[in-house]
Amino acid sequence: MTAVLSNWRGYLELTKPGVQALLFVSCASGMLIGSDFTPPIEAFFFGLIGISFLAASSAVINHFFDKQIDAKMARTSNRPLVMGDISDRAAITFSIMLYLSGALMLLLFTNVLTWILTTLTFIFYGFIYTRYLKFMTSQNIVIGGLAGAMPPLLGWTAITNSIDPNALLLVLIIMVWTPPHFWALAVYRVEDYTDADVPMLPVQKGVPFTKQHILLYTFLLLACTMLPYAVQMFGVVYLFSAIILGSIFLFYSFRLYKDETNESAMPTFAYSIIYLAALFAAMLIDHFIYL
Repeated sequence: MTAVLSNWRGYLELTKPGVQALLFVSCASGMLIGSDFTPPIEAFFFGLIGISFLAASSAVINHFFDKQIDAKMARTSNRPLVMGDISDRAAITFSIMLYLSGALMLLLFTNVLTWILTTLTFIFYGFIYTRYLKFMTSQNIVIGGLAGAMPPLLGWTAITNSIDPNALLLVLIIMVWTPPHFWALAVYRVEDYTDADVPMLPVQKGVPFTKQHILLYTFLLLACTMLPYAVQMFGVVYLFSAIILGSIFLFYSFRLYKDETNESAMPTFAYSIIYLAALFAAMLIDHFIYL
């Protein structure tokens, strides 16, 4: 415990706090929408923390397995395990502590179904995707994106103890959002992935092919975001927000598609993060208005 406190920034980095923030927002949104903004306080608080702890635990495992790859990439070469700031053994111990603490919260304050779904997500991302799937196909992020798309369903299930079709629509939106989001970063960092021998789409199929698919997936994303309105899950506030936010995303994607210098890759990546956060904010506002 003393070691964790003395190097808390390193341990925090192992949990990938930037990713966790988006997962936290989408998970909380699932809880609030699924309960019509009246979730049981204990289930909401401990469910949110428990799900976040399991996600953080899988992120630590990702750091552990990717240590050699991270050392070859400029973006990740200063991570705690690569630099030796935290030992492999300490990282694994930290991951186990996070999992056990989170699992206990889910079992005590939510339900078994949430624990099972969250644990399956933990296994899928921490072991199946990180250890095997990432290296098997250039479509790795398309399939692996399911893990990052699960938080709205996990939050919804934590409150309702059920798998609701509307929650699955939120999973679909994040899953379709993931490829254009991550491929924009991969275009910018294509040399890193080439050096690390990770078969990301721009490495295997080339940057122009990847940019084309970013644009196509953004069109698909815009279509998917219309579905919650089509099934009357949300109203016109959400609809107009989704259209405006999606149109801006299309602008960024098209600009990147036409950009031979690829300087638009990082602005596209940055906007994709803003887009998802704003889209879920629109969902919450719309649902609150039409309660």
